[in-house]
Amino acid sequence: LLFAVFYVGPLLILIFASMKSLPDFFADPTGLPKSFELANFGDAWELANFPGFLVNSLIYTLVGTTLFVIMSVFVAFPIARGYVKGAGALLTLYVVALFLPPALIPQFQLILNLGLFNTRQGYILLFLINPIALIIMVNYIKSIPIELDESAAMDGCGYMRFVWSILIPLIRPAIATVTVIHAIGIWNELILANVYLTNDDLFPITKGLIVFEGVYGSDWPKLAAAVLMLMFPMLVLFMFLQRYIISGLTSGAVKG
Repeated sequence: LLFAVFYVGPLLILIFASMKSLPDFFADPTGLPKSFELANFGDAWELANFPGFLVNSLIYTLVGTTLFVIMSVFVAFPIARGYVKGAGALLTLYVVALFLPPALIPQFQLILNLGLFNTRQGYILLFLINPIALIIMVNYIKSIPIELDESAAMDGCGYMRFVWSILIPLIRPAIATVTVIHAIGIWNELILANVYLTNDDLFPITKGLIVFEGVYGSDWPKLAAAVLMLMFPMLVLFMFLQRYIISGLTSGAVKG
């Protein structure tokens, strides 16, 4: 119960703040709202340009997550089975990558030299690597009996057909887990958007939150309302995939 208070408390404060007027917020930032200012949500929707930026975020999240999940399956499968030379070393490199800082400067130079700066393609390309998600996928695939591979090969099942028809249905919990982890990462990204995008038409929804930050102060109630609206799509995704996520995380953590 104590830890639940630490987790739920800030969320409740955020909800309360989204329903206050600005004077009420400054009078009592953490208390219950005296009047429910639901207009904050409508104002935040307009001020943060949610309709325009929301489309961009949906494109980045859907395309980036789909490409990453497909690629991670085809990368994780041969590593998990040892079908490529140095599979153990490759997995070790992904583990080491978890402890390395973001290579922002060389990454920026690469995107710039490829002519992908300030483009949707270049921004999506940044999200095609996620070490923790790939490690979860590798460890989950290791829990699938290798006899399935041998039986499928004896029956004349090709590599692509085996992956699409047999492997992917068996690793749905891992795919759901990786999907949620990766989608949340793209949806909440702000630093890369500030570095790689300068065109207002390409900004994700997180850039819209900056409008609530003023020189002489911030409109905290409207910012809180915007954050709650920003959270809703990922909450829906989590609720839709939650039955797969626990088994995916558990198997991906302990099987190896």
